[in-house]
Amino acid sequence: MPDSAPAPTVPRRLDHAPRVVVTRHLMPTVESRLGELFDAQCNSADKAMSREELIAAMRDCDVLVPTVTDRIDADMLAQAGDRLGLIANFGAGTDHIDLKAAAARRIMVTNTPGVFTEDTADLTMAGIIGVPRRVREGVELIRSGQWTGWTPTALLGRKLAGKVLGIVGMGRIGQAVAHRARAFGLEIAYHNRKRLPEAVERMFGARYVGTLDGLVSEADILTLHCPASDSTRGMIDARRIGLMREGASLINTARGDLVDQEALIAALESGHLAGAGLDVYPDEPNVDARLIRHPNVMTLPHIGSATREGREESGHRVIANIRMWADGHRPPDQVLTGLA
Repeated sequence: MPDSAPAPTVPRRLDHAPRVVVTRHLMPTVESRLGELFDAQCNSADKAMSREELIAAMRDCDVLVPTVTDRIDADMLAQAGDRLGLIANFGAGTDHIDLKAAAARRIMVTNTPGVFTEDTADLTMAGIIGVPRRVREGVELIRSGQWTGWTPTALLGRKLAGKVLGIVGMGRIGQAVAHRARAFGLEIAYHNRKRLPEAVERMFGARYVGTLDGLVSEADILTLHCPASDSTRGMIDARRIGLMREGASLINTARGDLVDQEALIAALESGHLAGAGLDVYPDEPNVDARLIRHPNVMTLPHIGSATREGREESGHRVIANIRMWADGHRPPDQVLTGLA
């Protein structure tokens, strides 16, 4: 192994209750258990910590428990105290953490994979169904008091059965979406870094498309389920949006950075795309007013994982990872990316 490559972090048993800083307000049962087991500092006000506050926390704790709203880069990690040994992320995604920089400092990173799979897939289906059927427009019509009654030609949407659902990223969530969508008669096509085994494809009735351009050009509904990385940021750009079918829909419950927002808005306003279902945005919590105004854009406040059950389970997975690490064992959810 080259000298510049960090060796895998070896946990060491702590001789004291670890000092744990939690960056956001978690479920009460989770925070109560954290307080019982560790020297825990929770964020009951649930105000996002500033960059300076995060650095100060990392200088004075053994374990940091961040969420997707906390950007932790190499410069911040360089200022962490020597005692910081674990970043126990609340959630599966880790693209907000510089994993290579953490590994270089011998700071272990864990996450909570698989916990929010079903929840996120459920919310994705709300967009897959709601956008083609113009649900937002119907709700607004009722609320505005402008509905005059049923007519044969009002609010005509698109039938789901027989349409092509293009899934970008066929991991846990993508597969959970495919499982649900098949029940609605959608034809499942997908693009992934690696093709799934034939047996898995048969299980979902899924067809592999070798290029992203190919998938984009044939999908009636395109749904995104991949992390934000150097290779995926802006992947749905103006050129690819131009390849999409006239009247197609875009669903994004993954990461806002995957989509060129200006190109998306232009396609919506021109009518090239019929609508979009969005739960994530490139500059959260700021949402472009043009998306909010568009009659057939479902704008949701990043609630893909927002179920009581999921948030409870994720919190207890965080606790399990901390306990294993503090006892000198490798946590079950150690993130290995960045170690090689």
